[in-house]
Amino acid sequence: MRKVRVAPKGMGLNDFVAQDQGFFAAEGIEVEFDWQTFKGTQSSWKQFDYLQRPQDKPYTEKKDPNLIQCACVWGSISNASAGMGRFVPDCYGVSPWAIFVRADSKIRKPEDLKDVAVSVGMRAGSHFNVPFRLEKYLPLEHIKTVNTGGFGARLKALLDGEVEAASLLPPQIDMAKQLGLRQVIEDEFHTLWWVPENAAMEDVRAYLRGLDRAEKALQQNLSKYLYLWEITIPADLKPLRTWDFSKFTRGERFVYQPIPQSEFDETMEQVKRWNLDQYLKEKSFDKLVYRVPA
Repeated sequence: MRKVRVAPKGMGLNDFVAQDQGFFAAEGIEVEFDWQTFKGTQSSWKQFDYLQRPQDKPYTEKKDPNLIQCACVWGSISNASAGMGRFVPDCYGVSPWAIFVRADSKIRKPEDLKDVAVSVGMRAGSHFNVPFRLEKYLPLEHIKTVNTGGFGARLKALLDGEVEAASLLPPQIDMAKQLGLRQVIEDEFHTLWWVPENAAMEDVRAYLRGLDRAEKALQQNLSKYLYLWEITIPADLKPLRTWDFSKFTRGERFVYQPIPQSEFDETMEQVKRWNLDQYLKEKSFDKLVYRVPA
């Protein structure tokens, strides 16, 4: 068995299903989850700048990450452009996204978010989705964000009254619904995996095949695996209620098809428009992709 390190992001069940059902092992790899990075991406990063976030540190501190990660399309491309690995163009994920407010909030529709600071994790999917989706309803100069950080930290900041609105991803979307919070807007976005430039191709291929096996299993019998969402609930949010995982949705889906270069080009254009291109170094598609032969 070849050992492969993975930092699960917790937006979907594929990693956990593949591990639980032996799909990774069937592909000849022993996957070791990096729970330290996982915990960091759930927690607050508001004291950290870009390149100091939990998901950046395997590259900026260890210099030899040997770690497979996944983020939104915008984040993975930006990370690769900033010198943190290469993004894998041979597959993508499709994930729900939504902005929530508390039940007593006066905010009821996207237009009500004018000049309201939405809690996000800066330069990640929760952040990029805010201008990308809200610009249909508001001028860009009236779309505001505040850096809270990780998945669970944004939900907690909303519940504690620290912020008025929060950009949420799975499973926090389902958690918010069970807590009676109000959804203001929802949509979907693509995710991409990114890997070290020198990652072993046979290991990356095996990992992706394991995710694809898990996707087929989830499509065949979703209810069988919903209990695995418990793995992704941050410790400080577990006591809020008895979570009914049977009512959770499935979260991110894995699509084993190439992402078109047109989406890369659009991403680069949008990031520049949003004035979030300060860290971009390389902007060539061919130089930023990690090629995984069939």
